[in-house]
Amino acid sequence: MTTLKQAIEQTKATGNKAFIPYMMAGDGGLETIKPTILTFQQLGVTAIEVGIPFTDPVADGPAIERAGERALAAGVTLRKVLQTLASFREEITVPLVVMTYFNPVLAYGLETFAKDCVAAGVKGLIVPDVPLEESALLRETLNPHRIDVIQLVSLTSPPDRIARIAAASQGFVYAVTVNGITGARSHFANNLEHHFAGLRQASPIPVLAGFGISTPEHVKKMGALGDGVIVGSAIVTALHEGDIATVEALIAASKGILAKSTL
Repeated sequence: MTTLKQAIEQTKATGNKAFIPYMMAGDGGLETIKPTILTFQQLGVTAIEVGIPFTDPVADGPAIERAGERALAAGVTLRKVLQTLASFREEITVPLVVMTYFNPVLAYGLETFAKDCVAAGVKGLIVPDVPLEESALLRETLNPHRIDVIQLVSLTSPPDRIARIAAASQGFVYAVTVNGITGARSHFANNLEHHFAGLRQASPIPVLAGFGISTPEHVKKMGALGDGVIVGSAIVTALHEGDIATVEALIAASKGILAKSTL
């Protein structure tokens, strides 16, 4: 399986921007994980972000928080998600990125977690409650297993911190496009074009936009600023409602985005 950076570069080589859908693992039960991932693959996504339900999801907006509550009520845990992924590992053809909080990883045991991620086909990890200053421990444990630790950059980060985050991030830089938690937005800040220009100049790896991207038009606009997009709440809601047409439209919007557009 290719690495995250390779997958993004391969997508760019086709004239498209990377598209990473977020799914809440186990929303609807563990049995929904396999068909959801296989559907995403069939629709041509670049990678898949697999969210792990947690009782205190500080970065998550209402839609993802509710999905996590449904998954927790179904008995979903980090260990069960990785076991489920490992059970059909040979059918997974795109890199998986696990998004979780630090407490479940710590309780799991870092080295055991890393080994189980390898068995599950995981190529990247996002832990939003671990800041840059505390992230070395994750890299030291996961990098020997060829698992990237992805850092988030906020709109309020000063240039010197952006440079340090970009240097430390692996796979891609996760550029947060709003101030606050995840969730659909009707509009974005006016200075995003300048922000992304500086971030891309500072980053040696791809830059993907995430948070608040919820329509095909958002995908086109945000995708034009960087190397691709991550779509979460809109995908989670559509999956919960059985609305595959919305998922298809969001993914299709990432095709053929070549130049910057005005927000």
